[in-house]
Order: sequence, then C-alpha cells, then structure tokens
Amino acid sequence: MRAMLKAFVPDAMKPALRRIERDLSGWKDQWHLDRVRARSFEAKPGMLLPCGPYMVRINDGPNFFMQYKDIFINRVYHFDTESPAPTILDCGGNIGMSVLYYKLIYPEAQITTFEPDPAVFGYLLDNMTRHGMDDVRLVQAAVCGREGSLTFHSDGKYASNLASETAPLEEGWTKQRVPCVRLSSYLAGPIDFLKINIEGAEWEALADSGERLRLVNEMVIEYHHLPGLPRTLHHILELLDRQGFEYLINDFDSETNGGVQPPFRLAQESRYFLLLYAKRTGAPPTGEVR
Repeated sequence: MRAMLKAFVPDAMKPALRRIERDLSGWKDQWHLDRVRARSFEAKPGMLLPCGPYMVRINDGPNFFMQYKDIFINRVYHFDTESPAPTILDCGGNIGMSVLYYKLIYPEAQITTFEPDPAVFGYLLDNMTRHGMDDVRLVQAAVCGREGSLTFHSDGKYASNLASETAPLEEGWTKQRVPCVRLSSYLAGPIDFLKINIEGAEWEALADSGERLRLVNEMVIEYHHLPGLPRTLHHILELLDRQGFEYLINDFDSETNGGVQPPFRLAQESRYFLLLYAKRTGAPPTGEVR
C-alpha cells in the first residue's frame, strides 16, 4: 500500500513525504521509550522486564532502561557480517543485554563475555541460563593489560573501575580484589566483533594487544574521560590508525552524557564518554598474528 501511494506522489513532494515518515517513526520510538522508561524506573532489583523477545532480570531500573535504549533501539553494538556464526568478544558484559542483542541478530554467534563485578555477574549468569544460552562463555574477570588481580571499586550496578589500593572509595561503593585477564590472550584467531566497555581500562587493554588487533574486523570502544584517569584518546586513535582501522567518533547519549553538549567546557572534574567505532580496511583477518 505504501509503495502504491508513493507511485502517485509527485517527485517534488517525495522529500517532504520522507521527512514525515521519519518524524512519525521518531514519535513512535519516543512513545515506546517513554513507556519503557516509566516501567523501568518503577522496577525493583531482581524483577523481570521484557526486552524484545526476552525477559531480563534487572539489577537496577535506570541501568536496564539506558542499555535497552542504547543497545536495542539505537543499536550501538550492531555490526554486519556474512558469517552465520560470528566470533564476538564482549568486554564489560554487565547483566547481559549486549549478549542478548548479539544472539538476536546472530543466533549461532560464538560469544565470550567478561564481567568482573561479583554483584553483577549473578544477573549475567541468570539471564544467560534462562534463555538457554549455554554456548556463551562467561568469564568473571576484568579485562585490562595484565594477568593477576587488582583492586576493584564498584557501585554494584553499572559503575566501576580498577583502582590503586590507596585510591579513595566513593560513597556507597564497595572495594575488593578481582581477577584480571589480558585482552591479547583472547585474540588468538579472527574476531568478527570486539566490544570494549571497561570503565577506563580501555587504553591499557588495547595497547597491550598491539599487532593482535589486526585479527579484529570491527569494534566499538567506550572511551571514558573521568577525573583521575589519564587522557588516552589520542593514543587510542593513533593505535587504531596504525593497526589498519578506519574509525568514527560518536558522542553517545545526550541524556546521560552532558559533558559533550555545547556550550563546551573542560576542567579537571569534567566527565564525558565517547563511542569509538572502528572497522578494518582491506581484506579481513585470516590467521594468527604475533
């Protein structure tokens, strides 16, 4: 019916028709998100909430809503591949929303996901088990550039960081030791998609991986500009360029990322996040890299 109507619309009016269609689609999405937001913000930890074809056990209502909006509506971790069973490394799994999205678009995907926070890992395990995703490899460890264990600060929901023993602990957060693994150890063969959201440890993990990043075809990195963290964006971009990636930078989400909105200001206490999308140029990786 839509195609028939368009056939009778004069060419001069078609741009206006496309704008109307986009506006209607945007209003529909916003109406849907408003309903999800209201339901999520009223939900208690441990409740099940609908998420596409899934029922997700949540640890925090606002955390669920933001992930639902970013991952399922805005599709920030979407990628295209001809492989029916792509290999995915998901660094920073939280409660498993990103894994559920990957499995929605690629049911046969081979996924390894990492989540260090003991308060969150149980939700990840529960959400994988409930949906029969026994083929997803769950690693309860922080991804960085070294093996062993490190001090871990966490709010038990979504915010966390690897810290020194003497770093001050934010009010309401917990402090504990967690195991750490090197990203490079998991880059042993071609990787179709790499997601990195590891709360400030992204540069260390990438720098340690070096040439092994050439085994990755496509990736999304969340860059954290937070008080006390070294400024490493320029290093990350230079590394991506050197390892053969084209990239783009996105300001992520104006709702929770006010630090990137004009009028622009930078100070020692400035906080903002960026999404870095990178894709290898040329032929895809085919073998091992030392």
